[in-house]
Amino acid sequence: MRARGLTRRFGELVAVDHVDLDVPRGQIHGFLGPNGSGKSTTIRMLCGLLLPTEGEINVLGLDIPRQSETLRRRIGYMTQRFSLFEDLSVRENLEFLAAVQELPRDRAKQRVGELLREYRLDDRAKQLAGTLSGGQKQRLALAAAIIHEPELLFLDEPTSAVDPESRRDFWDKLFALADAGTSILVSTHYMDEAERCHRLAILDEGRLVADGPPQQLAEALGGRTLRVDTDAPRRAQKALLGSGSVQSVAQVGNVLRVLLHRAQVEDSVARVERRLADAGVDAKVSTVAPNLEDVFVDVTHGEPGHRRDDDPNIPLPQMGEGEGDGEGGKP
Repeated sequence: MRARGLTRRFGELVAVDHVDLDVPRGQIHGFLGPNGSGKSTTIRMLCGLLLPTEGEINVLGLDIPRQSETLRRRIGYMTQRFSLFEDLSVRENLEFLAAVQELPRDRAKQRVGELLREYRLDDRAKQLAGTLSGGQKQRLALAAAIIHEPELLFLDEPTSAVDPESRRDFWDKLFALADAGTSILVSTHYMDEAERCHRLAILDEGRLVADGPPQQLAEALGGRTLRVDTDAPRRAQKALLGSGSVQSVAQVGNVLRVLLHRAQVEDSVARVERRLADAGVDAKVSTVAPNLEDVFVDVTHGEPGHRRDDDPNIPLPQMGEGEGDGEGGKP
């Protein structure tokens, strides 16, 4: 899948602003961003449900939106809200969607049976969908989205209403699909889910502000993250936030995690120690490995009122160009 200059305006509001995106075959590509960042709008344009204002989209070799009807036979789509028929049974929902996808009768019967077993719904086959638990509804929705064995799967915050155990189980299913060759584009606001993606795009205010394998995006912040151990974390936080070299400070118990501005890495430990000592705070400062949350804070909340992509001196993080393209190509 390939998109160039993808833009969507609603009146004067620019919901998606000139986004370029490539999704390799057989990989899970994540979309991470604050609420209102344009994740859902982007997904709806990519799968042909919403017309873009500008830009070019090619999905599975098809020109979108011109060939959207053809595309819909080859993709699956799962929304963040349960959208199946609550007054039909689990089996009836799957049988109905198999008919919508025009599966031959024998294949439809076989496929429904396979999915009921694989997604642990065979003992719930006669139960009304509306009476299922959150995790069971999620499994049913995913089974419904892949009833026709799509080549590409779009998932719009699919785990927003389920417990952590169900989320882990759901992601195991996604990796099994990716291993079988299905390309997956999933939006999420959970940092742990974003870290599990093969590649991650971060959106902010409709713009793509980072794109690459999660680990490489984090490694690009090397030297900018510090750990502060202190018995006075609130005083330490107040002292550090008054420093022009500090971008953010997050407290976890008595430990502070500090993210420095890009140009303030040299002698960072010594400078932070002096800052705290001047404020009368006894603390131990050390460097720590950056994580994806640090990346997210860096690219979405750099400085109030400042858009990182408006500054030519702050490059857009892009890592691992061409990774995953060699064997499967791009859908």
